[in-house]
Amino acid sequence: MAAYASSRDAASRASDRPGDASPFALGLLLRRAHWRAAGVMAEALRPLGIELRHFAVLIVLVDRGPTVQRDLAAETGTDKAGIMRVVDDLERRNLAVRKPVPGDRRARAVEITPEGLELFDAAHVAAEPLAEGLVADLGPGGSEQLMRLLTRLAHPGSREV
Repeated sequence: MAAYASSRDAASRASDRPGDASPFALGLLLRRAHWRAAGVMAEALRPLGIELRHFAVLIVLVDRGPTVQRDLAAETGTDKAGIMRVVDDLERRNLAVRKPVPGDRRARAVEITPEGLELFDAAHVAAEPLAEGLVADLGPGGSEQLMRLLTRLAHPGSREV
């Protein structure tokens, strides 16, 4: 096998270009779409003074209620030190609070505050027009179809699709 492929060979390998049939193309396209969507959502959150990493924690807290930090780390794909920094930031802004877990002296559950819930709702209002712009090129029904397909991909076997 040659150590270096020609540029023509390289052009036929995995990419995120439209029409790529590589088995890696889907993952690469999903990554690019994620970067684009994350950039749009970060833009919506910026005026509210939080980042996506903060909002990811607020999503879990709204969905699940008070949650221990190790579970927040797992749910948001963050390590232990990272989740501590995010929760520290949220506490400084009075958006979340740590509370002792009955029966476990070391564990702390994180709970969203009324201010955090207010910011959570404001973020949705701010994000709505940007999210609409993100999927505008998909045409009528395209956004709903994309959501159904991504839900099926992310939650195989789910009956809620």
